[in-house]
Amino acid sequence: MTPDWTHWQPGIRATLMFIVDEAREQVLLIRKKRGLGAGKINGPGGKMDPGETSIECAIRETQEELGVTALNPVKHGELWFQFVDGLALHVDVYRATEWQGEAIETPEAVPLWTSLHALPFEEMWADDRFWLAELLIEKKDFIGRFLFDDDSMLTNEIEWP
Repeated sequence: MTPDWTHWQPGIRATLMFIVDEAREQVLLIRKKRGLGAGKINGPGGKMDPGETSIECAIRETQEELGVTALNPVKHGELWFQFVDGLALHVDVYRATEWQGEAIETPEAVPLWTSLHALPFEEMWADDRFWLAELLIEKKDFIGRFLFDDDSMLTNEIEWP
């Protein structure tokens, strides 16, 4: 049932952005209001537009969803998601410690400043517990590969290069 990751090709490319306030030991998360994962807590992000780079997408999506501009984001990871219904999603994961603006609620998301030491995994995608704290606190780089059936994670692999 596990995909052949050596020949896997994503149908959609997307990004996630995690803005970390290191002094307060908090991360800016969202409760998603619509689209894939509606109702779940996640980082802001979304699909890349044609001609857009990954970093441009991550910054734009964070602006659209929260009214905040991430400054100098650093890519730390890649998430490869295969869903049994055929959806194949590649997500570049960014972390930023500087930003401009105050987070506001938008039609897409509700902002949630959350303690780095109390991440709400029970309200997040199942894969997050395998990599998110390491990204946020330890700034580790990673590649994660996950097979999902709707909301249920069937398999997971993480590499820490």
